[in-house]
Amino acid sequence: MTVKKERIESIIKREIASSIQNKLNDKSLSFATITDVEVTNDFSFATIFISFFDEKDKVPGMEALEKAKGLLRTDVSKALSTRRTPELIFKLDESAEYGSHIDSILEELNNKK
Repeated sequence: MTVKKERIESIIKREIASSIQNKLNDKSLSFATITDVEVTNDFSFATIFISFFDEKDKVPGMEALEKAKGLLRTDVSKALSTRRTPELIFKLDESAEYGSHIDSILEELNNKK
């Protein structure tokens, strides 16, 4: 991965996290965490992985992010020094849930021994 790509991903992550915390007044986003940002090689798309602390906040939180996509993209464009601002794609990060599921399976196997 290039240094420029890593830098752009970290700027996007920082700006979106800041905007969610300071500009969006949605209760479902109060315990949302941006876990990762992946930018395509041509910088036209940025996939933002987000996780929620509470299960019931997932659907309304993702809907709130979709509604605020324009505002968030504007904030990102102000922070980036690139010619074009990537299109934002929000994806639910379920890796923590998957990891805890694997842990419970392993624990169950250990208890059977």
